[in-house]
Amino acid sequence: MFSTNALLLGLAAYLIGSIPFGYLLARFWKGIDIRKFGSGNIGATNVWRTLGKGPGMVVLILDMLKGTAAVMLAKQLEYTDFAVLFSALLVMVGHSYPLWLGFKGGKIIATGAGAVLAIAPVPLLLSFLVWASTVGLTKYVSLGSILGAISLPLWVYAMDYNVNYLIFSVLVSSFAVYKHRSNIKRLWQGTEFKIGKKG
Repeated sequence: MFSTNALLLGLAAYLIGSIPFGYLLARFWKGIDIRKFGSGNIGATNVWRTLGKGPGMVVLILDMLKGTAAVMLAKQLEYTDFAVLFSALLVMVGHSYPLWLGFKGGKIIATGAGAVLAIAPVPLLLSFLVWASTVGLTKYVSLGSILGAISLPLWVYAMDYNVNYLIFSVLVSSFAVYKHRSNIKRLWQGTEFKIGKKG
């Protein structure tokens, strides 16, 4: 299972995921440390809230591309379920715990979406609809992300993917919810950021 190729692909995926696009864009464009603004997160939502729609969209696209690139690399070099899914998980770990920022990174949603897009596009689309509906109704991006992530294993199961993909989707969902634990606390307290609220 843990072949040399799979381990090397996992390491490559982790390093790809570790590229902190949100931090780099804010640093080079505005000369600021994005970790000191808004939620303190390096992801697209905090960049959007702090620097505006354009920078936020750039980071969103780049973070998604990290996930897709890691999965496509695994598919090209060793097309096995384990190698592909392992790389998908490791690119998310890299984004969340980047080597270059003291292992303090983002919340995996964009990078995870990019990875899942290359693995299970229809379940991802259905999860995106859950995200979009939730955000549209509540204005809470974090709540949309949490519910979208929770729904992913349900769609994977409903579409009869094999057990490896189901386990993968449960791990992704659990990881996403874990990374949003501070948001869950703020949602409970009524202090969570809403769309349109500046950092």
